[in-house]
Amino acid sequence: MYTRDEQRTFFDLSKQYLSGKAASQSIEQQLEDLRRLITYHEWRYYILNDPVVSDFEYDQLYKQLEALEEARPDLITPDSPTQRVSADLTSEFPEVAHLTPMLSLANSYNEEDLFEFDQQIKRLLNIAENEDIEYAVEPKFDGGSIALVYENDRLVRAATRGNGVLGEEMTANARVIRSIPLKANFATQDITRVELRGEVLIRKDNFKKINEKRAEEGQALFANPRNAATGGLRMKDPKETAQRGLEAFIYTLGFAENAAGENVLSRFATHYESLDLLEKLGFKVPQDGQERKVCKNIREVVDFCHLWQEQRDSYAYEIDGMVVKVNRRDLQERSGYTAHHPRWAIAFKFRAKQATSKLLRVEYQVGKIGSITPVAKLEPVQLAGVTVSSVSLHNEDFITGKDLRLGDTVLVERAGDVIPYIVKALDELRDGSETPIRFPENCPVNHTDTPVRLVRAADEAAWRCPDCVCGAQHLQRIIFHVSKDAMDIEGMGKSIVERLYELGWLRNISDVYRLDYEQIAALEGFGKKSAENLRAAIEKAKRNPVHRLLHSLSIHHLGKKASKLLSAEIQNVMDLRNWTIENFTHIKDVGPIVAENVMEWFQNPKNIALLEEMETLGVNLRPTDDDRPKAAVTEGPFVGKTILFTGTLQTMGRKEAQQRAEALGAKNISAVSGNLDILVVGEAAGSKLKKAQELGTVQILTEAEFVALASER
Repeated sequence: MYTRDEQRTFFDLSKQYLSGKAASQSIEQQLEDLRRLITYHEWRYYILNDPVVSDFEYDQLYKQLEALEEARPDLITPDSPTQRVSADLTSEFPEVAHLTPMLSLANSYNEEDLFEFDQQIKRLLNIAENEDIEYAVEPKFDGGSIALVYENDRLVRAATRGNGVLGEEMTANARVIRSIPLKANFATQDITRVELRGEVLIRKDNFKKINEKRAEEGQALFANPRNAATGGLRMKDPKETAQRGLEAFIYTLGFAENAAGENVLSRFATHYESLDLLEKLGFKVPQDGQERKVCKNIREVVDFCHLWQEQRDSYAYEIDGMVVKVNRRDLQERSGYTAHHPRWAIAFKFRAKQATSKLLRVEYQVGKIGSITPVAKLEPVQLAGVTVSSVSLHNEDFITGKDLRLGDTVLVERAGDVIPYIVKALDELRDGSETPIRFPENCPVNHTDTPVRLVRAADEAAWRCPDCVCGAQHLQRIIFHVSKDAMDIEGMGKSIVERLYELGWLRNISDVYRLDYEQIAALEGFGKKSAENLRAAIEKAKRNPVHRLLHSLSIHHLGKKASKLLSAEIQNVMDLRNWTIENFTHIKDVGPIVAENVMEWFQNPKNIALLEEMETLGVNLRPTDDDRPKAAVTEGPFVGKTILFTGTLQTMGRKEAQQRAEALGAKNISAVSGNLDILVVGEAAGSKLKKAQELGTVQILTEAEFVALASER
């Protein structure tokens, strides 16, 4: 439909409007541009299932068009995107008319928008500002919309949303989705014909398996679960649709009539009542009290939306917001509709998890075992509430597998709202100026005139610098050695290590234990107290269990678990000098690769001298009680229970409390749900406490009660 040149033009034009650089154009030109841009982005989103702008960016363009048309209604055209619902029609499936239009939703991105929405509803309904309106709130699923028609209790038709009036008929594909009943007993409600609205989805864990299989078969990976779901819904062969493992959540009863052709929707006083009915009839709907909730006022709505924004990543399905609806149907009807959306509903959109940016250059970092990690430097982009300008490219295979090039426009995702990740390059936007990324042959971080050739083991993806001559690896090893996962030296973070390294006071990990604290106290920003605190933290680290020391040595493939397994089998760290491959592999979960790496490390005289020096400086090399396996807990109030800590604890830190609970047989989880058994509340406990109280199935303990029960063991 669009050539590559046209797509590049539309992408560049989108950036101009999103940055405000197009504001100097005449209003007529802006209207023309925005209508063409939105039509293009709708084609990318609904037809190709492959957007090149984020949902947030699309919404900003749409709002610009709405604002201009509101200012100049005389310039509104019948074909403007604001005058119809976005289309996803193709010529592959026959068109069918929905029984009632499937409209879009107005969007909000902050709580102020929700409070304003509440005020608008009250103005529409002539309700006093201090009165409460009851709202139903449920997840905004990120999948493919579907409309299901049942006649005389049987599924007779399924269609996509289409343009809101017409959709594409795909009944055969819907019939293989097991969460869609082929028959539902609507006759008990005197309903003979009904149209339901829902969303077709793929569970996150299933999506991961699908992409793993596609990778094995050499197929292109799906960018996200939504693409996989909408693509599966549009398969020409229902057998292929069935293999996707699609599920359908039903979120509303859109049309219902009896045998006489009378509208019987008003029989359900609230939206919530209709969902309860659908659940009883066997449809998959958001779970009451967990995924959906009736909120007595807009303040409760805001709290529930914020709760879900925090826990969205622990949910089994992708959601990009929450839908807020006036619960009472009579108030919905009085509120009415625009051509685009119902006035009585709004979507609270979560922070964007995907956005587009430009790949400017690649820089390289060296790790503690010499692994060279390429890092993409991007044009700064807002993503999930932070500015992202650097993204790890992992290794050479990652770059070549995604065919990334300097100058590419790339789709960036902030996985789990924490780690930025490049999903793919948008190759259709290339203009020929992009250049391939060439992985270096010599160590790119070497600061000397002596080049070091990179090596790559046959069974590994990373290139490594095998013989560091510039000291960069030593610095990374020291940084890791003092980190929380290793020796856990409080107050000695990365920036402190780098500063002491630049001063020449640190050159290897043994130097950590011979620091001159008087010199440190004299440094700007330190002082005597800070230096003494650092001394105390290092003295404490000297007494650490051996498994922490082993892990801190940066031995390739020797992680925390294997370090604990080894520490339980020795009397002194030096015992490992004499171990054979059999000594290692007789331990369950210790394999030959770990064994060979540990043996190689302990056969190096420099490493043995390092350990001997550390022992002379007071570092413990003998296993402690913490290195010995503990007997499994089989009885007690926490055995087999899931537990969550919230609020500020007074007698212990959160991590310590979690470790104590785990030692007593409990499993720590991160969110309040039907799976939670025990919630321990400290001071200023917030929404998690409220949620647990609403569930009514969670045992709620104060910190003192938890300590008392834990002490009984």
